[in-house]
Amino acid sequence: MTKSTHTIADVPTSIVSGFLGVGKTTAIRNLLSQKPGNERWAVLVNEFGEVGVDASLLETGITNEKKIFLREVPGGCMCCTNGLPMQMALNQLLSRARPHRLLIEPTGLGHLEEVIGTLSSGFNQKTIRLNAVVTLVDARMLNQDRYLKNDTFIQQIKCADIIIGNKHDLYESDDQDRLLTFTSHQCGPEVEVIFSEQGIFDLELLDRASRYVEQCPPEHDHHNPIETQLNELTIPDSGYVVASNAGDGFISTGFRFDSRFLFDINRLRLMLQGLDIERFKGVFRTDEGCIILNLAGGVLTEMSVPYCEESRCEALGDELPDDFTAKLFNSLASWEGM
Repeated sequence: MTKSTHTIADVPTSIVSGFLGVGKTTAIRNLLSQKPGNERWAVLVNEFGEVGVDASLLETGITNEKKIFLREVPGGCMCCTNGLPMQMALNQLLSRARPHRLLIEPTGLGHLEEVIGTLSSGFNQKTIRLNAVVTLVDARMLNQDRYLKNDTFIQQIKCADIIIGNKHDLYESDDQDRLLTFTSHQCGPEVEVIFSEQGIFDLELLDRASRYVEQCPPEHDHHNPIETQLNELTIPDSGYVVASNAGDGFISTGFRFDSRFLFDINRLRLMLQGLDIERFKGVFRTDEGCIILNLAGGVLTEMSVPYCEESRCEALGDELPDDFTAKLFNSLASWEGM
């Protein structure tokens, strides 16, 4: 088969941003459900930790879909190391998918201003067209100093073209007004604020114009990148591999377990119910099948998936319990060789 030589240019591109646990992946899954059948879409997912889990969430329900292409950039903000990991992943994704639309999900701890700068300047100006930057916000966060004093959280709001107050069905009576007041102080009048439940909003929002023009990405301090991403490592004879990451006041620990590891789903649930951290997400081979577990805002959700070749998970917080690894291994149901 002859490979297409059609130039990749002016691909409509949307950033779906937001802080940890705000519902970005769920929102993108809802957007994918609105994809016209005759279009090819590409999704570039960035995760703070060294283990990619979000792609597993996005693949659920679209495993038979031939026109959605996914690529992950784990290991910290995608603009780190002069944007090289992001640029390589972006180029490979565009070349493979030749998409009609590109969606980008930066990590919840990502430097959104720098990501925008990279995407709206240089060579990227020729291949993609950056549309409105969408930032999801849970208004319930706005009564906590840990968010109000977090520079990354503030930057995500200031950089938005459209702000979506997500999880609106869970708000108290004054949460909506609090978000409207807060954004009026942080953003110009051209930034629209709308409200959403479960990350559902109209696809047409993605086609609105962005206010960003060609710019050089600002510099910031980065953590030291791991030279080989955990997803690319061969799992050793022990059957598992682990790596940690740190930056912006948060640390993460990620694990990959080969197919010999089988987890007890009830032990996993019990462990997570008592886990006081910012975020946990993982896909596990369990005694009840393959299950995705997602802990955000103290709420644990589950989703069954048809198949997973290995178990992988990521825990993230300003600090992690000293016994986290021990509790995770205590959740095993069996392992060949035990």
